[in-house]
Parts: sequence; C-alpha cells; structure tokens
Amino acid sequence: VQLQASGGGLVQAGGSLRLSCAASGRTFSTYFMGWFRRAPGKERLFVAGISRSTSSTYCADSVKGRFTISRDNAKNTVYLRMNSLKPEDSAVYYCAARMRYNSGWTDLKAYDYWGQGTLVTVSS
Repeated sequence: VQLQASGGGLVQAGGSLRLSCAASGRTFSTYFMGWFRRAPGKERLFVAGISRSTSSTYCADSVKGRFTISRDNAKNTVYLRMNSLKPEDSAVYYCAARMRYNSGWTDLKAYDYWGQGTLVTVSS
C-alpha cells in the first residue's frame, strides 16, 4: 500500500488543522493505521492509532483531548484532527499502516508502510 499525507501548514498557537492520509489499493480496511511525528533533532514518536473498523482509537498522552484520529474506509483515508495546537506540536507528521496488531501502538518497527510526511508548524 502507498500512503500520501497532506494537510500540514503554518498555524498559530490555539489553532486547528486536519491532516489526511490517502492510501492506494483495495485493502485499506485491513490495516491498522497510525500517525507519528518527528520534531527537529528528535526521534519519531507515536501520536495516534486506529483499528481497522474505527472501533478502537488510542492517543499519546501529549495529545489526548486535543487530537482525534478517524478513518473513512470507503475513501481509503485516515485523518488526524488537531485542535488547540501548541508550538511543541510542530513536527513532520507521518501516517503509517500495519497489517497485524502484534505489539503496542507505539512500536515503530511494527508498521509496514509509511507515508512521506507533512510539515506542521505552530507559531507562538
């Protein structure tokens, strides 16, 4: 599967953005999906994940209550709605797909496919 992330940009603190990740192929609904981010000089970190059927979501503590992950299997797309953005949310955001849930959401190595990333910059 190929993943294409979009929706990043420059926003003021307190603002909102919605990231999208479009997937190619007909088997999108069989993948667990996740969003990660990497700030300059830092490692890539888990942000949010969603199960195949949208019935289960999980967010990192740093974004809980502000970010929401969702998916539309009919459109082969996963979203990340980001509200109340802070300067520390500035990063390149990546979407990722995994075929099996055999380890925790935060395990980067468990993801089989990655998008190219979209840059989010939050100004203070």
